[in-house]
Amino acid sequence: MTVRDVIRELDSIAPLAYAEDFDNVGLLVGNPQQEVTGILVTLDTLESVVDEAIDKDCNCIVSFHPIIFKGLKKITGSNYVEKAVMRAIRNDVAILCIHTALDNALEGVNDRICEQLDLLNRKILIPKEETIRKLTTYVPVEKHETVRKALFKAGAGEIGKYSNCSFNIDGTGTFKGDDTSTPSYGEKGVFHSEKEINLTLTFQKHLESGILKALFEAHPYEEVAFEVITLNNANQT
Repeated sequence: MTVRDVIRELDSIAPLAYAEDFDNVGLLVGNPQQEVTGILVTLDTLESVVDEAIDKDCNCIVSFHPIIFKGLKKITGSNYVEKAVMRAIRNDVAILCIHTALDNALEGVNDRICEQLDLLNRKILIPKEETIRKLTTYVPVEKHETVRKALFKAGAGEIGKYSNCSFNIDGTGTFKGDDTSTPSYGEKGVFHSEKEINLTLTFQKHLESGILKALFEAHPYEEVAFEVITLNNANQT
């Protein structure tokens, strides 16, 4: 497992994209390609915590609070932040932070606090906005179901308590490939019409790279026509 793998796992629990704008989350110190020998979890990354990680052969620290909150102009060891960062760098210890990403995550910090207090009738007080995106693409009729299932599997089409949500419109697409093209439908240099389905789905923004990867792998066209739009809908999930 590498540091990048740890980041992916954390992102599946507390998507870094949902952190507050003022925050500093993700990999703060270290090489994402580094192999992980052990992980130390902490509330704050102090120099003593870095020493503990070294003693326990943990070269990756996952911290709730960010050791680097604002930009560092100097790293001279003049304060506890600089000392911890210098100690980590010298010993190849990576430092990751999740902070408000975990605060805002479903079943994250705030959910746990509510459970400890036995609160009832819980709801999100300040829903996150601009975290939902809409994908529109155009698929040949015979490949429509294949592409749609691939996008569902990647996490698209989930709205609240419902999954596999999509909107589909029959239509006709037209195109003409140049001399260097290798079209899977029609012939290069020849104008072509193809019965297509306009496929639209929504997804959580932190899933975008995986959604687009699934689209490109499942779609039969050499050049995939698509658009991704950020929605202003408040995210209640």
